[in-house]
Amino acid sequence: MIDTKAIEEHIRGILVALGDDPEREGLRETPQRVAKMYEEVFAGMNYTNEEIARMFDKTFEEGFEKTDSKEMVILRDIDLFSYCEHHMALMYDMKATVAYIPSGKVIGLSKIARICDMVGRRLQLQERIGRDIADILAEITGSQDVAVILEGCHSCMTARGIKKPGSKTLTVELRGRFKEDPALQMFLR
Repeated sequence: MIDTKAIEEHIRGILVALGDDPEREGLRETPQRVAKMYEEVFAGMNYTNEEIARMFDKTFEEGFEKTDSKEMVILRDIDLFSYCEHHMALMYDMKATVAYIPSGKVIGLSKIARICDMVGRRLQLQERIGRDIADILAEITGSQDVAVILEGCHSCMTARGIKKPGSKTLTVELRGRFKEDPALQMFLR
């Protein structure tokens, strides 16, 4: 579990290291506010991929026992955010497209969005977010035909260092038939 008391102490130390007074009016409650925020935005760090899969394992099998191999599910424009593990900088304006070809069952659509959200709530790399979402979706649905496309802005690129606002990172995780069949990839655009 996330140790909010330790976060409070460290934030207080950071404020001092920045040359500010953590006892001044505007900062007095900042360590507690930051600790509470971290507890929320890093909630996914409390769970493994397997635990997230169990948490959101809501599938439906009726009518999908003999799924036509040409059927697919695509959910686009799923909003999410994360924090870069290199700078603890915000990854924002992130959108996910998640697709899979059912293998005897389908997952509730809201569960796909919840998986994306929970995976993003970790110190992460965008590439790993896509891989983790694909791993969890494959575990829940039993399908090896999974695709995850992520596009987002990284404040470590836009607000510091190179300072290139508007630059976006696109990552693509293709598995099974999505990796092998260019015709299926067309549906992901």
